[in-house]
Amino acid sequence: MTRIELPNIVPAGGGRVDRILVPAFEGEGPTGRLDGPVSAVAARLAGRTGWRGAVGQVAEAESAQGAVELRGLGAPAVLDARALAGWLESALEAARVAGARSVRLLLPDHPVARGRVATERIGRQAALATHRFERFRSEPRIGRLERIEIAPAPGPAPGHAASLACAAAIAAGVALARELGNAPPNEATPEWMAVAARDLARRTGASVQVLGPTQLRRRGMGGLLSVGGGSTHPPRLVRLELGEGSQTVALVGKGVTFDTGGISIKPAAQMDEMKWDKCGACAALGVVEAFARLEPPVRLRVYLPFAENMPDGGAYRPGDIVRCANGRTVEIVNTDAEGRMILADALSWAAAERPDHLLEMSTLTGACEVALGRTGAGLFTPDDDLAGELLTAAEEAGERLWRLPLWPEFLEEMRGTHSDLKNSGGRWGGASTAAAFLSQFVAPVTRWAHLDIAGPAALGAEAKGARGATGYGVALVLRWLGGLRRRRRG
Repeated sequence: MTRIELPNIVPAGGGRVDRILVPAFEGEGPTGRLDGPVSAVAARLAGRTGWRGAVGQVAEAESAQGAVELRGLGAPAVLDARALAGWLESALEAARVAGARSVRLLLPDHPVARGRVATERIGRQAALATHRFERFRSEPRIGRLERIEIAPAPGPAPGHAASLACAAAIAAGVALARELGNAPPNEATPEWMAVAARDLARRTGASVQVLGPTQLRRRGMGGLLSVGGGSTHPPRLVRLELGEGSQTVALVGKGVTFDTGGISIKPAAQMDEMKWDKCGACAALGVVEAFARLEPPVRLRVYLPFAENMPDGGAYRPGDIVRCANGRTVEIVNTDAEGRMILADALSWAAAERPDHLLEMSTLTGACEVALGRTGAGLFTPDDDLAGELLTAAEEAGERLWRLPLWPEFLEEMRGTHSDLKNSGGRWGGASTAAAFLSQFVAPVTRWAHLDIAGPAALGAEAKGARGATGYGVALVLRWLGGLRRRRRG
């Protein structure tokens, strides 16, 4: 992979920049930490005939400190974190297109932009606003933002610089997750992903272990071997470990490098998007990237099963019975329910090492997309406290998460006829039955959660903006790790 370049995110200074972004509320005028010269220019722009401060409205004029761009935010009452993120992306992309290399961003005087958590979220979004996957373009886009200065919202701003430094670290992790997620399947095979994990381990100081087919057979990991059996690119299972602390967190990420559905083959329409079926594993690698930069006092273990689900003479079949690493047997009803099969082995390994907490992310079911759409992930856990922690972390990170049920009936739907389990429970409650299946591979860990990120992991053909992997989950997990650390100390 080529080096990923993001803008430097730094506190606002007093020198000249190419562009100064000044937000303005509808009916209230410019807002933010406005100094004398910039304040005067912004006031003149807001006084022009027709200016209202509506969303998308823009006015511009020169000042001694750089070009001042007044950009409407709309009504304060309807501004939320998602609306501010969209405003930010539009403003910074427009600045890049206009040739700006340095930008000063004034945060509005509004609750959604105040405080350390908001600064961290906005700083991350600013760093990623113009990031695009361009490694395979012969003519990349012209222009690149090199520095984004961020002025805090009016009022006290303790820890502003530290929050921006944290934002930059998390943005680097999200960018890595996006780059890996977007890598095409003819490049990003299970072996290539394992090499990428090794490279990351070398850069971050993490220990790394990679299991190939021989080691997988010795460990009885029939789920991963079955899914990868139809491909000329054999499966891999990667384990990374880094950090030190009294608590251990296991993080598992699904890495299906391409999913045809196997013998139960998918329709051709939009099958190209199945390269994003590895986004859970890519997000976990993004967490490692940021974790190494932030160095929280927690021990992190990451388990990444990689397989390509292809239909050939060696592929697993409907009707097969497969034995997974913890001894559970699974009757194959549908070979397109492959993610849970590779996760069964990875979860079994993670749980056997008895972490304090176990979190798993996967693009697991279309059913979760149907339930929640493409903008939010599903949360499944039997632990109410853990659910609350993750929901709070998601809100702080600006990533939507919604808890869905794990009722006993869902596990009953997954009982096999001639085996312990089957790998598909049919049409109804598909996201919950899949989560119930995974619950059979986490013992003896009781504090565990499954995040079905199938919806928000990537923007597909229906996307209005740039298509591609989003890096969903990286910021959420890192916010959770930070909150976990604070709670255990208290």
